[in-house]
Amino acid sequence: MSVDNFRLRYYITEGNAMLRKRSLFLILTVMYLFLFSACSINRMAMRAVSDALTREGSTDVFTSDPDPQLVGDALPFAIKMYEALLAANPNHRGLLRTSGSLFIMYANAFVQAPAEQLPRSRFAERQVAMERARLLYLRGLEILYRGLELRHPGFASALDGFAPPAAPPAILSRMTREDVPFLYWAAVGGISAFAINPLDFTLSRRVPEFLALVERAYELYPGFSQGALDEFLFLFYASVPEGMGGDRVRARMHFERALEKSAGLLARPFVSYARVISIPAQDYDTFRLRLEAALAIDPDADPPNRLVNIIAQRQARHLLNSAHLYFFHLGFDDWDWDDDWYDDWDDEDW
Repeated sequence: MSVDNFRLRYYITEGNAMLRKRSLFLILTVMYLFLFSACSINRMAMRAVSDALTREGSTDVFTSDPDPQLVGDALPFAIKMYEALLAANPNHRGLLRTSGSLFIMYANAFVQAPAEQLPRSRFAERQVAMERARLLYLRGLEILYRGLELRHPGFASALDGFAPPAAPPAILSRMTREDVPFLYWAAVGGISAFAINPLDFTLSRRVPEFLALVERAYELYPGFSQGALDEFLFLFYASVPEGMGGDRVRARMHFERALEKSAGLLARPFVSYARVISIPAQDYDTFRLRLEAALAIDPDADPPNRLVNIIAQRQARHLLNSAHLYFFHLGFDDWDWDDDWYDDWDDEDW
């Protein structure tokens, strides 16, 4: 073989090898770009869906519906869908806010409220449902704290162990109006879980923490959600003992503000007043007037809160029908006896 032929074969061989290497590199580059683009597109699509499902007013599809059973049946699926999106977007604040608040809404309206209306003959069933509600409240609380921790690192540890007369943790001063929904719903979840089991000392020591969240939210946005913060503070100051911060004067002030900010279109404050003020005071006349005021509200007058009003009015009717259970002077003569309840009640339970 001549030198020239040898060189030609060498160049051809080396050229083919180089071409193969470049082709392989090109293929790998295209595959990488395709996969990267696909992942990027998936992330963009997931982000767009998450943004759409958590924008302001996104939960109106639930709260404006006139059929509580339809919403109650649909919410568990919706919650799991939000959780699935959150698993793919763990740092999406909208998903954290919506997922956490939906857990708490569902626990309150569709687990705890029906459980409270069960007859005494179904006491065991009631206790199971109440415990389920407590756990749902805590799940919502944990998710909402993750959202606050994401935006304000060190949030949870800064509040750990807070108790008056110490000043509220400095980290609360860094909160902005954007944090108000997180602060409000987290406090609702925490206080609601505590109210179900006041002997839970882990939660009882956190009561000042939850109050501090709402007080900071009130400083930032006192008109949030048509007086929702005033209603929370009314319930808190009216319900807890004075040693834990209870204050009847403040309670009445926040009740009036809640009515003013809701323009009298929400039934829930009237129902809350009947429960936490009228019953402990054994003031049946005011109890009846407040509940009748709740029932007089037209749910269609405030479409975004239609479902909220319908559920509150159901509670009002139940309380009126069960008044003999709460007011001693009504006596047993006014008792609408439930034969099933009587048959199931053992003598030793008296």
